[in-house]
Amino acid sequence: MKFTSLLFVIAATAFAADPAEPPLKDLDGDFSWTPSPTAAAWAPRAEQVRMQMRVSLGIWPEPTRTPLNAVVHGKIERDDYTIEKVYFESMPGFFVTGSLFRPKTATGKMPAVLCPHGHWADARFMAKGDAEIKAEIARGEERFERGGRSMFQSLGVQLARMGCVAFVIDMLGDSDSQQIPPALSHKFGKQRPEMISPEPGGWGLYSPQAESHAQSIMGLQTWNNIRALDFLTSLPDVDPARLACTGASGGGTQTMILAALDPRLAVAVPCVMVSTAMQGGCTCENASGLRVGTGNIEFAALFAPKPMGLTTAKDWTIDLPTKGFPDLQKHWAMLGAPDHVKLWAHPEFGHNYNIVTREHIYGFFNEHFKLGLTGERLVERDYEPVTREQLTVYDTAHPAPAGGPDFEKKLLRWWYEDAKQQMEKDAPAFRKIASAALPALLPTQPTPVSPLAKPATYIIIVRDDAGDETLTRALTSAGFSVWDEHLKMPAATPKVKNPREAAAFTFGYNSPLFAQNVQQVLGALGRLGGEGKRRFAMIGLGSASSAVVAAAAARSSDTLEAVVLDTGGFRFQNVRDIRDPMFLPGGAKYGDLPGLLALGAPRKLFLMGEGAHAPDLVTAAYAGTPAALHVGEKRDVDAAVKWLIETLR
Repeated sequence: MKFTSLLFVIAATAFAADPAEPPLKDLDGDFSWTPSPTAAAWAPRAEQVRMQMRVSLGIWPEPTRTPLNAVVHGKIERDDYTIEKVYFESMPGFFVTGSLFRPKTATGKMPAVLCPHGHWADARFMAKGDAEIKAEIARGEERFERGGRSMFQSLGVQLARMGCVAFVIDMLGDSDSQQIPPALSHKFGKQRPEMISPEPGGWGLYSPQAESHAQSIMGLQTWNNIRALDFLTSLPDVDPARLACTGASGGGTQTMILAALDPRLAVAVPCVMVSTAMQGGCTCENASGLRVGTGNIEFAALFAPKPMGLTTAKDWTIDLPTKGFPDLQKHWAMLGAPDHVKLWAHPEFGHNYNIVTREHIYGFFNEHFKLGLTGERLVERDYEPVTREQLTVYDTAHPAPAGGPDFEKKLLRWWYEDAKQQMEKDAPAFRKIASAALPALLPTQPTPVSPLAKPATYIIIVRDDAGDETLTRALTSAGFSVWDEHLKMPAATPKVKNPREAAAFTFGYNSPLFAQNVQQVLGALGRLGGEGKRRFAMIGLGSASSAVVAAAAARSSDTLEAVVLDTGGFRFQNVRDIRDPMFLPGGAKYGDLPGLLALGAPRKLFLMGEGAHAPDLVTAAYAGTPAALHVGEKRDVDAAVKWLIETLR
């Protein structure tokens, strides 16, 4: 095809300047939500948000469901219920611990309730002192001096007395779950240089490498809850069609997330957590990418039209009756179940999981599990609490497993290798998994189209440095129109005010700079699209610009015909600072930079900076169209330009 011999160099300033950068959003932002008008409009949005959650929590692809190797022992007998000690492996070597409450005389299949807890120290072992329980009774928050000392035993006992199986599990770093201690799981504040390494098995949680593989405390806790449902459904006396989850505070977060992701839940009651305000202040409630463009109200909406109950207190949930809940009511009504969402507002109480709240929950389960219990059966009765020594799942015959830094590295290596094996099974498996994850890693926005004068072939040169005009002159002399796009590459990316060095506090709510640069390049491609026949190629020379171009090419349309890259061997896994402008949460998990190149296949590609041969993922992706891939062993811009001109002609 003959091209118009037109010298047309367009600078980025040809269009209106970008508006000032908006302030960074953090966990205390405004997370108002507008419900979709119809079920048809909601369905694709719901799947998009679920995939964003799965990717950011590190469970896409889903980790292999290895044998639970569950141990149930040490039964404690009471008049009308029993308590058993439980531990099982959610991942190899990683143990979930808890207490299993069962009715003593019930027969047949029973409903089961998973009970994750929030940030109450030694929650499952809780034993409030005399002064504390008397003060709570005086305020109407508890009723019994004995039974009121442990809200989690109270919950388990009452559910068992109602004919349900209740599994009260430990959050990471609490009670018996000490393989990842509380200083790491909930109080992490500063990066650990000894846990930063590009080598599998060499990195720890919160490191740039863990983040680039979407490995987080919140992801581990979510997987624990999913496996806890696996455990419950393995019990012969549990009805798998009647599963519920309830928890408060951080346990409310866990309930909300599990309800959004696991279709086995039939009823959910996340307490004192869901709101348009604070989204969760702990590292165990935040994951990079999780709430970019979404938040807890929309997460709760994902459970509709199934029954969900919510509670408020004198905390960040206090405004839920007027901010957030009316939208959830509209949402449930739109999906045909207006009576399946319920709110119990208690602004007279502080942040809580008290007897008033718990008794709302019992009534909700009675209604939706069709237990048929009379009112007096839904009221807690006093009981004798079990001591810490009686509840702990570990003893001489059942020793506690090892934890510490070596265990942490080993666990993350298994998580990494398991996902890698699933994706590298073959090229179709990789493409299916990685292409589904890409919109969550690199969210894009539509770009207004500029009415350019005439059809042309545009070559977009992406630069992370000043560059020179030699390349531009060579291309314009050949009759192509050239657009220069300069990336934003500060020494360090901005962060939210939170002083803790956990990436999720910034990137859980804001796209990383790398993703913004990809959007910038896609914006140029979109603006140049216009009307008429326009064809495109992109060039990235230098590791930063090449990575951005590779990502933009993987996210772009078929109008982009050819790409020239000089990667310099860049890999996201090698980035050593969470404020590096090339830091991309999840960026290494899906094949790293070669994965992006593979997703761009079979678009024509001239690849430099990778040695004499393309990476295996890229070679496999181009196996059906080998002529579309040209590998240059050494950097040779003249050869690349010659190839590009010949390719486009």
